[in-house]
Amino acid sequence: MHPTGGIGIANLPNQRHKIVTKKGTNFTLMVVVVEARRGSSTSPTVASRDTVGEVDRRGESGLGKTTFVNTMFTTSIVDPKDPAARAKKQTERTVDINVTKAEVEEKMFNVKLSVVDTPGFGDFVDNSECWLPVVDFIENQYESYLRQEQQPSRKGIVDMRVHACLYFIRPTGHTLKPLDVLAMKAIGSRVNLIPVVAKADTLSPAALKQFKRRVLEVIAAQNINIYVPPVESEDEETTGRNKDTVAACPYAIIGSVNEVMTPDGRTVIGRQYPWGVAEVENEEHCDFKKLRRLLIRTHMLDLVSTTEEVHYDKYRSQQMKTRKFGEAKPKKNDNKAFKDEEEALRKRFTEQVKMEENRFRQWEQSLISERDRLNKDLEAEHSLVKQLEGEIENLQTANSPKQFFKR
Repeated sequence: MHPTGGIGIANLPNQRHKIVTKKGTNFTLMVVVVEARRGSSTSPTVASRDTVGEVDRRGESGLGKTTFVNTMFTTSIVDPKDPAARAKKQTERTVDINVTKAEVEEKMFNVKLSVVDTPGFGDFVDNSECWLPVVDFIENQYESYLRQEQQPSRKGIVDMRVHACLYFIRPTGHTLKPLDVLAMKAIGSRVNLIPVVAKADTLSPAALKQFKRRVLEVIAAQNINIYVPPVESEDEETTGRNKDTVAACPYAIIGSVNEVMTPDGRTVIGRQYPWGVAEVENEEHCDFKKLRRLLIRTHMLDLVSTTEEVHYDKYRSQQMKTRKFGEAKPKKNDNKAFKDEEEALRKRFTEQVKMEENRFRQWEQSLISERDRLNKDLEAEHSLVKQLEGEIENLQTANSPKQFFKR
């Protein structure tokens, strides 16, 4: 026996702690928002009396996701988008995927953070199937990791798998829009989806509570898969805190990086209004602290583990059933951007073919007209030749010797 008791197996967690602390970890956070306002095409009806049975086609940016990310990590990680660039983006029919990388260090533990933003998502005129680029990005990261795992040397694997997706819901006071439902269904089946009510300070406490209840009803009715963190713990205090965190979903947040003065003289991060101050880190005002605790303090490891053991393993199993080892993933033909581009090229090609056909018909008509004119001229010349031949024949007959002796 060791003098201190035991043989040292109990020291393994300490060794593991040192290794993990030295290595650090990767964490990828995606932020998605659809701000739909009006609709013009049909879609499945959502189980709520306040939901319009149409896919909303128009949207706008500005739900504060950039401010939220910067507030959560208490530093400027994502730069705000220029309003002029945002307005220009609305005229395009594409969704961009912007990845911002940063390293966050606390107590000598380093997290390589990647924030994935989706400008243009739900921000242009036609929002149908606008979630496909987001879904493709999530699956492409799984595919990239899968291909790297299959290589002979697996050192230096780049892991960009999305561990959590914050889906920002517009605070309409009603419920989820059909476009939200369709997008959340597609995204939630591939990643840890966390619904977030943006700009919670635009609703009264009673309206916010009712809005959150309606959102949960739609999520349950439509079988949308959202991330539910584990609650039970050996510590009763931790279990109670986890229950409060789960009960707060969807998380209502207020985004701000400005310091304001409260009526009682405190300096806090929040928003100043004529009626008072909305504090970001006050749990009576919003769920910002609960959401930050969920993402960073208490359940970051579970988010990473769930991504590895559930979502990535599901993707890996599906691919292994349909592909050979090392075989490239077949390309999809249902990407909306590619479809739109293909349709535009097909339309332009059709128009060019029609123009060429019209030009050919005009050319053919001009040739027919020219042929008819030449035929008429040829007939006239032919008649003139016959007439001249007749005159020559008459002259020859009149001047012949027989006619001379007859006289």
